[in-house]
Amino acid sequence: MGLLAGLVLFAQEKKPPTTLTFMTKNGNVTFNHAAHVMRAKNDCKTCHPALFQQDEKAPLNYKASLHKTAETGKTSCAFCHVAGGASFESKGNCAKCHVKG
Repeated sequence: MGLLAGLVLFAQEKKPPTTLTFMTKNGNVTFNHAAHVMRAKNDCKTCHPALFQQDEKAPLNYKASLHKTAETGKTSCAFCHVAGGASFESKGNCAKCHVKG
């Protein structure tokens, strides 16, 4: 690929969002994407595309009825947020993510 083509591709790439907000009936969840990127040492492949599509409009697939399914399968947020995972488990920690306002 030539330099000009590389620059055009670079210019077309979107800057990743700093935060994403997911509207839920149990309180909105504001996901700090920037903090998670730092924890993953800027390795996008830690989560994308295996756990999440790289599209802020793609479904999160971690709705209330899917928490247990995700935790059992260690998918979506539960890849890390599960008992014995890399971060706090979601069970019993609802207010860490869900904020009613």
